[in-house]
Amino acid sequence: MLVYGDRPRSRVPGEVLADLRRQMAEAEALPAGILWHTALARLLIDAGMLAQGLLDAGYERMGHDKQGPEQERALALPLAVARALWESHRSGYRVRSALPWDALEALERASLPDAVSLKTPEGYAYYALYPEAYMEAARDLPNGRAARVIGIRSIGTSLACAVAAGAGAVHAPMTVRPGGHPFQRELRLGPGVEAALRCSERGTPFAIVDEGPGLSGSSFGAVGDTLERAGVLVEHLHFFPSHRGEPGPMASEAHRVRWRRAHKHTVDFEHLFLAPSEPRHALASWVEDLCGAPLAPLEDVGGGGWRREHFSQEEDWPAAHVQQERRKYLLRTGRGLFLLKFAGLGSRGAHALERSRTLAEAGWGPGVLGLRHGFLVHRWEAESTPLDPTAVDRRELLDRTGAYLAFRVRYFARSGGGHGASPEQLFEMGRHNTREALGEEWARSWSRWEEQLVRLSAELNVVETDGRMHPWEWLVRPDGALLKTDAVDHHDAHDLIGCQDVAWDIVGASVELGLEQGELAEQVSRRGPRAVSGVLLRFYRPCYLAFQLGHHQLAFHSLASQVPSEAERLRAAAQRYARALERELAAG
Repeated sequence: MLVYGDRPRSRVPGEVLADLRRQMAEAEALPAGILWHTALARLLIDAGMLAQGLLDAGYERMGHDKQGPEQERALALPLAVARALWESHRSGYRVRSALPWDALEALERASLPDAVSLKTPEGYAYYALYPEAYMEAARDLPNGRAARVIGIRSIGTSLACAVAAGAGAVHAPMTVRPGGHPFQRELRLGPGVEAALRCSERGTPFAIVDEGPGLSGSSFGAVGDTLERAGVLVEHLHFFPSHRGEPGPMASEAHRVRWRRAHKHTVDFEHLFLAPSEPRHALASWVEDLCGAPLAPLEDVGGGGWRREHFSQEEDWPAAHVQQERRKYLLRTGRGLFLLKFAGLGSRGAHALERSRTLAEAGWGPGVLGLRHGFLVHRWEAESTPLDPTAVDRRELLDRTGAYLAFRVRYFARSGGGHGASPEQLFEMGRHNTREALGEEWARSWSRWEEQLVRLSAELNVVETDGRMHPWEWLVRPDGALLKTDAVDHHDAHDLIGCQDVAWDIVGASVELGLEQGELAEQVSRRGPRAVSGVLLRFYRPCYLAFQLGHHQLAFHSLASQVPSEAERLRAAAQRYARALERELAAG
């Protein structure tokens, strides 16, 4: 099934450096504390992304990774920021280090490419992967000062800096970009790089840093292969992954054996921020100025746990891909009940805060108190209940949904097209998922759209779509007012949809809330700056159904052996989308 996507963004290095200079100037005004620490984490992530883009540009130009002044200059800024972040963390946010203006200015003076391709560090954006976890894990690295740290791009760029900082390594890290088949990655190193590794002092520890391992762990494996060819013994290999599990089912036997024999270093989120030895590291302490002192331990409502709060019976629970839900916690203080939800580290969280405030001020979203190191802080809507579309006036629901989507068109428009799947990509996804689920005969029904793809592109007016129009994503307050939840980041999630025309959400509301599609489109057109495209509505409907079918079917397979009850809900949802897709394709 085609569900996930990667949308690299082309940026001018000078513009990124200007953003970093602005961030550093804003950080200079902050005292030591969690806000200073949050600013440092954002700087590390953004400086690491720029370094990744510069290093990848060099790789593309030369056809291999190399080590030299150009590479060291690219990594100098994120490495210096990582060291400042480590000083802040290990002091309990009490120490405020000098910012590395010299490293920034060295990049500003350098000859840089006209454009670089920046890749989203997925762990920071979606999965609450914190660089401090790698710093803490690096404390256990034997002879850390002498360590050679190798980061696997993309996210391994900044994570390697984090490990080097935590280990106190005197050598600057290097990074590599494994290439080739996803399950058989290989390194392409420039002249002298492998020889330099071979000449490392006997017994030198090598730290290999990335998120994962995933289905095959072949990126970790490719670095291990190279080091073993250079004569590094397996007992000197130290992997820094994002979880304690083994590589997935596509891993080679040789890589699996090495993984079991080599050292692995991890520190999990719970140890780091939920039950830390340093009280100031506790998530609840980050938000004490916003919420007050906790009266009880945080309650985990992630992984679908929020359903316990809103549904009295488990049989009423909607399906959820519990492995991919954002971290969420309920905090009870003397001031009330609050929801702490992971929204992304760095600029991701800042963007989510801005969108949350816009929605709350307009009366569409729950109140938001602020952002602390990746977590949005909302008041918990304890008296509100999930929307039951059959229990409200249909005309009123149609009117309020139309007003909400028109609001997004006006306030969340994306100039320049935003970042999302093109009609061509949606077409390929729809046809592929249909073939996988329903067979070749149903997949041929998509041919009617092939000649209209250019026209469809011309019809687009891209916005930051909501992407979650399901009834449980709406809350009904005691006075009958509707609130939209989970509305700030699905346009930039780890799937292939991204930003789309508002027609995507109109289709979503029609499918999920049972609203008449044409009437809802008319409501949005009447309130918005332009009419909604009829041809886009017709195209998006089978695309939406095929995407939801793929999403739920993949989730079912992921959870079938681990959480059978959840898998059954996902299977039933996938079947509903499959039947709806058949009806849509049959209708032409």
